[in-house]
Amino acid sequence: MVAGELFRWLDWWLTQHPTVKGFHWIQHQTFGSAPSFLFSAVATYVSTVLCLWLFMRNREPVGSLRLVTGLHNLFLLLLSLVMAVGCSLSASRQMPNINWLFCFPPGTEPTGPVFFWCYVFYLSKIFEFSDTVFILLKKKPLTFLHVYHHAVVVVMCYLWLQHVQSLLVIALVTNASVHTLMYTYYLCCSVGHAPKWKRMVTDCQILQFLFSIAVSTVLLWEHFSGGGMGCCGMKAWGFNAVFNVSLLILFFNFHSKNYRGRSRHGNKKQH
Repeated sequence: MVAGELFRWLDWWLTQHPTVKGFHWIQHQTFGSAPSFLFSAVATYVSTVLCLWLFMRNREPVGSLRLVTGLHNLFLLLLSLVMAVGCSLSASRQMPNINWLFCFPPGTEPTGPVFFWCYVFYLSKIFEFSDTVFILLKKKPLTFLHVYHHAVVVVMCYLWLQHVQSLLVIALVTNASVHTLMYTYYLCCSVGHAPKWKRMVTDCQILQFLFSIAVSTVLLWEHFSGGGMGCCGMKAWGFNAVFNVSLLILFFNFHSKNYRGRSRHGNKKQH
């Protein structure tokens, strides 16, 4: 009884609320939908990272950030969880058949609850720029992988919406699920209790990209064997595929550098 009430409550707020159900992405009308906004966001991020890195280079780490970073990680943990659940429930309501998860038919409009959560996901990636700010303020190691991932993923999400990219539902749910785990780890670290499963977070990120490549074969099959109809957003998918492969290579390199030679007993301390 309680579970049924909870499900109906979640279903209303995450799929049936007028703001969610009536969402429609319209370029130059929806907030953040103009190409100039996207360019400005990415350019501001990259320039801020460079300027803050130069500013902090000869300075001590900023203290007393534990509360702020803890709240930041808690917010992104909860937001990631809500996006994963919201998009899953929305897809179950909006999809006409299971193939829709892999291949949006031509003429699909970026409207309805699934695309609302895609829009929230897009905005969340801009908010995640603050991850880099905290790294720089605390003078933690900043990798090319981190900056590259944060800068380009925003472009990817924009293309999802603008070109109605097929496969975005699966990509969003898997990424938001992995980020729920990742921000749980970061939250524990921010309160002074670093878990011993840091490696599992990286492993899940790598599995995410391998899974993306695997499900892309279904998309390609649907696109080229669908009686000439094809799938929506294939150019955006091409960008997404190249981006995912580049991330997979960078994450494998990160994994190799950070975990190679570590004994089963964890003699090497994780950071």
